[in-house]
Amino acid sequence: MGTARTPRDRWVEEGLRVLATGGVDAVRVEALAKRLGVTKGGFYGYFDDRGALLEAMLDTWERESTDEVLARIEREGGDPKQKIHRAGVLTFSSDRLLPIDLAVRDWARRDEAVADRLRRVDNRRMDLLREMIGTFCEDPDEVEARSMLAFCVAIGAHFLAADHGDRTRDQVLGRAADLLLDR
Repeated sequence: MGTARTPRDRWVEEGLRVLATGGVDAVRVEALAKRLGVTKGGFYGYFDDRGALLEAMLDTWERESTDEVLARIEREGGDPKQKIHRAGVLTFSSDRLLPIDLAVRDWARRDEAVADRLRRVDNRRMDLLREMIGTFCEDPDEVEARSMLAFCVAIGAHFLAADHGDRTRDQVLGRAADLLLDR
């Protein structure tokens, strides 16, 4: 009886975990095999090379952070402001997607193909913001500005190290969302 191979998805998942914690340079076949407790031979049954694994990781990230998020907010319903909030929480507050998203952003600074992929994902996210904000804001210039500001706050909050006086970060972010979403 032959030995069961490590499923393809486990290689992708472990690659995403490593990407999120160590960046793209840490995603190496030998290191992943060691983390999975297997030999690297099984890897080549699924992937031609490291580049194919990286592509599969990006496919998974893109699907989870756009298709699955959009499907979930539609399935769960609510008004446009609730949908924006839910999309932000699912994407930028999650222990899974947020670290991967931030790692992909860093990777995209050095790899044009990844930058193109990130642009596609960000454009889909901006399309959602434009559509939802456009339901309560009529000025197209203001819709675009609010969408950009909302997206910048969602991402930038993870990089900003400033204090907020006697306010917590969550209080300030909540007030920013209220302003952007006319709440």
